[in-house]
Amino acid sequence: MHYGASPPTIKAVPPTLDLAIQQFLDHLRVERELAVATVAAYGHDLGAFARFAAGRGVAAATAVRPVDVLDYLVALTGDGLSARTQARALVALRQLFKFLRHERICESNPTEEIDLPRFGRKLPVFLTLDEVDRLLAAPGRSTPRGLRDSAMLETLYATGLRVSELVKLRLFDVNLEAGYLVAFGKGKKQRIVPLGEAAVTALRSYLESARPHFLRDGAGASVDFLFLTRLGRRMTRQGFWKILGGTARAAGIFKAISPHKLRHSFATHLVERGADLRSVQAMLGHADIGTTEIYTHMSRAHLRGVYDKFHPRA
Repeated sequence: MHYGASPPTIKAVPPTLDLAIQQFLDHLRVERELAVATVAAYGHDLGAFARFAAGRGVAAATAVRPVDVLDYLVALTGDGLSARTQARALVALRQLFKFLRHERICESNPTEEIDLPRFGRKLPVFLTLDEVDRLLAAPGRSTPRGLRDSAMLETLYATGLRVSELVKLRLFDVNLEAGYLVAFGKGKKQRIVPLGEAAVTALRSYLESARPHFLRDGAGASVDFLFLTRLGRRMTRQGFWKILGGTARAAGIFKAISPHKLRHSFATHLVERGADLRSVQAMLGHADIGTTEIYTHMSRAHLRGVYDKFHPRA
């Protein structure tokens, strides 16, 4: 998020902290068009700080001092919350006060000189190649439902889409002849992601032999969506979670599984086979390559494991 850096002129009547937070959330929702869940997360973190500040007698947004922010982070530590949670709270406050400076509500940003808490980045969990193969082979392809489930799973593993992106795909977002699809990620950012041969084949079978079955009773407003339920409605995130869980059990995979683990598997398997990080970043839709760099650590761990297992002097 970038805001102008020119010194602001403070408005005559500063808003309360609660009102300032609401203005910021409206900005995220309307102008930046962030997802509902993202705006809600900001609201949760900022609301917690507002309650803490109110307990100290700080009512106005302009009255918040660096010591208030520091004491809040200390209070989070005392409550047993992790460094990651503290960092998220600080990031939310930073963005709030950047916005308030830009809107000439606050003269300074009380979070500027406060460093983010240090925490180790947790390595994501992913499926092995054998587990992926079993998962993708599990749906029976002799029924419309099996063809649909197979197409969804093949597409997810082939592209690394988020589940929210997968279920929002429309017919015109997929080009099977050219072998790619267009995804719309966070902030409605558009990206083009290649489709592998297996995914193209599964999608073509679904479109030709299964999707018309789900349209039989009329899909109404869902007619343009790629993946449909048995009632002809757009597939939901919750619906796909259930499909994935059932398919995993049928494949003999009993570890905890989620759509995001298929996304992690997609990225991990690419990096392990030499894909460059910038390409993986583009396909995943990461705004910051630092988010993608975690897969290089996983690749190094993979190489270390191979070396330890096979080198005679390891």
